Amino acid sequence: MAKRTQPVYIALAAVWGLVVLWQVLEHSRVRESARGALINRSEDISTTLGLVIRSQRRGGGVISQERMENTLNALLKFGELKSVALLNAAGNVVISVGAPLDLAGTGVLQSGERWDRTTATLVNLIDLGAGVGREGETNRPTIILPPRDTNAPVGPSPEMRDRERGRMGPPPEFFEGTNAPPFPPPGVTNGFMARAWRPPPRRMSDEEYQALLKSRGLHGLAIAMSTDTFRRTCSQDLWVRLIIGCFAGVSALGFGIAWRNIVKSSQLQMRLVRASELTSHLKEMNLAAAGLAHETRNPLNIIRGLAQMISRRTDASADVQEHSRDIITETDRVTAQLNEFINYSRPREVRRTPVTLRSVAADVARALSHDLDEKDIDLSISEAPVTVEADEQLVRQALFNLVLNAIQAGTEGCEIRIVAAEGANHEATIEIRDDGPGVAPEHRTEVFKPYFTTQPKGTGLGLAVVQQIVRAHGWEIECVPNEPKGAIFRIKGMRVTSKNPDHAS
Repeated sequence: MAKRTQPVYIALAAVWGLVVLWQVLEHSRVRESARGALINRSEDISTTLGLVIRSQRRGGGVISQERMENTLNALLKFGELKSVALLNAAGNVVISVGAPLDLAGTGVLQSGERWDRTTATLVNLIDLGAGVGREGETNRPTIILPPRDTNAPVGPSPEMRDRERGRMGPPPEFFEGTNAPPFPPPGVTNGFMARAWRPPPRRMSDEEYQALLKSRGLHGLAIAMSTDTFRRTCSQDLWVRLIIGCFAGVSALGFGIAWRNIVKSSQLQMRLVRASELTSHLKEMNLAAAGLAHETRNPLNIIRGLAQMISRRTDASADVQEHSRDIITETDRVTAQLNEFINYSRPREVRRTPVTLRSVAADVARALSHDLDEKDIDLSISEAPVTVEADEQLVRQALFNLVLNAIQAGTEGCEIRIVAAEGANHEATIEIRDDGPGVAPEHRTEVFKPYFTTQPKGTGLGLAVVQQIVRAHGWEIECVPNEPKGAIFRIKGMRVTSKNPDHAS
């Protein structure tokens, strides 16, 4: 069986392994797809932010920090976006909104991305807001102006100053390298304008511009995206893959069990066929042996008769007469064994009629009265009139063998009791009790086997015939100890009937 089923089990395990490997690869593909989708969404946000920055640039490519913060806060309304940081060329944060980002400590600037349990941090090092001019020259990078100092003086716009003075203001070189005059220019006489006027800022030098560009110029973008959608997609797909793998395993296991049952069933059918053939052969051998035993009795009867004639002759010597009696004894013993064998090999055909157990037990007691008197054994029968459905001849033979077995096993002066009683569910039991030496515990199931005997002159077929008769009726028989000594042979499972056997048709 193992040689036939092992290749099938290996093939099923290989198929299940391929299905599991396929699901693992599919889950990896779905995971990478979800990861790529999250990265694509971050790139879309970067593109959108670049367009917004280009639209908000003013002369010289500057954007105020207040306006930029408002724009970034508007972007945070997207569900997956958790924080945004604008970086300069050195990778330092120029402006950020949302949850704080630790870019330097995690090494995300070198790798470009970092994934943890709840957040994916992505860095895009590009010139945000830079573009190509009409003459093919690249526009200046976008600069984020720091917040205004609310305590610094604020001057009027050039238009207001021109309208107040009625002419253009002082030339730009007036303010170069010098501080603004602490008083309004000539012509500013209006009280409000005089109070609101502040000197314009001086022009920025190239060194100052380069320093501002280096610290506040936009060169990259770092965003932190929530991985909830990514993890939810991966978790759902993982559960689907696990279910598919479990179903595949259960299917392989079920097919393996079915194949094993099929193999066992085929082997069982082969065994049944062989057992049927063997049974038929044994039945034929049994019939042949029974016929041979039956034919053997005739020569034994002739031998016994001749031995009796020789033993009765008056002219025979004492030795001849003694040897003749030995021949008669051995012939009777062999004939008894042949009769037991023929009786055991005979098929049991049960013809059920109402049988009163007390009357059958009385017939058995009369038949064995000589053996009872020879050993001075007292046999008593219960007075309970229990009537059962059984084959009277077979029941008489079973009781005869049981009582004879008790007589042979008992000692002189012992007691034997036959007790019949009706129990629940319309079932009756009958017990043959003796107070002899009893049956050893290891022999209580062996005594019913053919040719097993503990008696020197026993054939070993008496109790086997009893069990055969009991099983033919559908009953049960057991051997139990009789306290304080002896044995009990109990037949149970008899069907009780109320019909009187004397009036049976």
